[in-house]
Amino acid sequence: MSDSPADTSSVQVHDAEIARLFSDEGTLCSGIPDFHPRQSQTDMARAVAQAIATQGTLLAEAGTGTGKTFAYLVPALLWGGKVIVSTGTKNLQDQLFLRDIPVVRKALNVPVSVALLKGRANYVCHFHLDRTLQNGRLTAKEDVGYLREINRFIKTTGTGDKAELSQVPENALIWNLVTSTRDNCLGAECAHYQDCFVMKARKEAQQADVVVVNHHLFFADVALKDTGVAELLPTANTVIFDEAHQLPDTATLFFGETVSTSQVMELCRDVLAEGLTHARDGADWGALVSSVEKAARDLRLSFPSEGMKLAFPQIAASSPFFPALEHLKAMLSDMARVLATQAERAETLEQCRGRAETLGAQFAAWVPSQDEKERAGKVLWAEAFSQSLQLHQTPLSIAPVFSKQREGTPRAWIFTSATLAVKNDFTHYSAQMGLKDEPAMTWPSPFDYARQALLYVPTSLPEPNSLGYTDAVIDAALPVIEASGGRAFLLCTTLRAVKRAAERLREEFERRKLPWPLLVQGELGRNELLSQFRAAGNAVLIGSQSFWEGVDVRGDALSVVIIDKLPFAPPDDPVLAARISDMEKRGLNGFMHHQLPEAIINLKQGAGRLIRDESDRGVLMICDPRLIAKPYGRRIWQSLPPFLRTRELATVENFLQNPPH
Repeated sequence: MSDSPADTSSVQVHDAEIARLFSDEGTLCSGIPDFHPRQSQTDMARAVAQAIATQGTLLAEAGTGTGKTFAYLVPALLWGGKVIVSTGTKNLQDQLFLRDIPVVRKALNVPVSVALLKGRANYVCHFHLDRTLQNGRLTAKEDVGYLREINRFIKTTGTGDKAELSQVPENALIWNLVTSTRDNCLGAECAHYQDCFVMKARKEAQQADVVVVNHHLFFADVALKDTGVAELLPTANTVIFDEAHQLPDTATLFFGETVSTSQVMELCRDVLAEGLTHARDGADWGALVSSVEKAARDLRLSFPSEGMKLAFPQIAASSPFFPALEHLKAMLSDMARVLATQAERAETLEQCRGRAETLGAQFAAWVPSQDEKERAGKVLWAEAFSQSLQLHQTPLSIAPVFSKQREGTPRAWIFTSATLAVKNDFTHYSAQMGLKDEPAMTWPSPFDYARQALLYVPTSLPEPNSLGYTDAVIDAALPVIEASGGRAFLLCTTLRAVKRAAERLREEFERRKLPWPLLVQGELGRNELLSQFRAAGNAVLIGSQSFWEGVDVRGDALSVVIIDKLPFAPPDDPVLAARISDMEKRGLNGFMHHQLPEAIINLKQGAGRLIRDESDRGVLMICDPRLIAKPYGRRIWQSLPPFLRTRELATVENFLQNPPH
């Protein structure tokens, strides 16, 4: 493996090698079942190889069906040196590690070692499992059985990765009690340090040629230095971001700071357990903890309803929020003082003292600074959930922070996704990520959209903000669903619309005696819904944001994708409002330069669910009349694949019921 800067001749050698590997007689065709050459895939692999050879940056948009995973894996495994591949989700991470990389590695016959690295919440912690077995306050009755399963699992697993234990749901509350957080990990002081699964995973990642992470982990690390990526990055020669369109949101999340009342509740749980175990006589732990818990609950209740998001200036001066925040800070300070008197009795008590002080400081830092320089570039906002309140400090732009991360050691940076550009223009994405003037290329999908797909925008739908809009969408969608015999996704932009659409379709299916299974987001887990959808072959699935991307249903089970509205971000989002205001101060148009490109990239993701294979056929129905009525509508549909277009229901019915022979 070479990781040295390359001259022109090595770029030419790579070009020739890529052409050979991806050809009809090449290694990939003979080594991978069902592999067949695609020009766009070969061209993308060449561009990736060149970026690796010159330690350059590449923005690579590859349409659905290009085979972008193999296009970046082949050059990365051959010439990438130490490679970090970061994906959008843990599911994709597992797919790369368990399926895609082994297939390519075997076909190329290259001796590269590969490691999978996830965030610490994915690995069972020996210390916290022991403590929960001894004195855990279990929150649900099924936790008893789950705890038994986890205790059995830890004795046989080599990785401690909770994804391997299918008997315990990934979102079961018990996982919070048997995994560590950055705050409550004892590190080298822990009696189980030698057996620690987190440490083992990090050590393997240090030694591997290729490490598969996800974006959350990558940016959490850059921000917190807590996930093992910090030690990996200096040695990496190549960093590849797959599903790179998700980076701006993920980076925004981690380059900001968040503190929440649920962190206080976790601290209280640990203080009670450690106080009673190591210093029963040192304080009235029950009273101490309950006063802090009450202060945290009161802060949450200062926001009347869940789902509220308010920027700092929107919180009324007379709101109970401000006194509740001061009271919580005082209670945390009292707790830290008591813990300081007992800290020498156990390492865990000293750690709790540090956490109490840190949380107090984080809550204190949330009030805006008087120093304008310090305040600039940040948005302060609060978000209420059913059980907790989160206080955020979010950067207006991640470009300066991310650019700084890319300075230093020269290495190749590859950003790839099916959706990075708006009509082949990468300006919006480049500006968000601070990638000005970097090479950007688009490779179109090999699918024949004009033959395989139809874009249908129904006539006479009301404005999307009108009362009863979701009912109008269902009225327009029903004949299309009937014509396709179910086999449809209905993608909504809000959970409220999901709920209303589900009510209406249930009623209509019953009334018309329609036999198709109705699957609704929230009633089952995402993976379970998808496997039922594939198995049924004629189901209708209603989902919101989590079904707009990363979902792959090939074949006849999915023939219609219905989108209720253009996916503009809600205008009351405090970060969006601040970004638009900032852009307008700089003479830019917030709608044209930010909201519209964001909506287009999001819509391209949703539309991408429809055609996943050369043999797929289907209808994309976009119900929003703005696509036709507004001047910007043209820019939107021109950014979509080149579908045939119609506004006639009869054309849709004919397309669905009379496939070409």
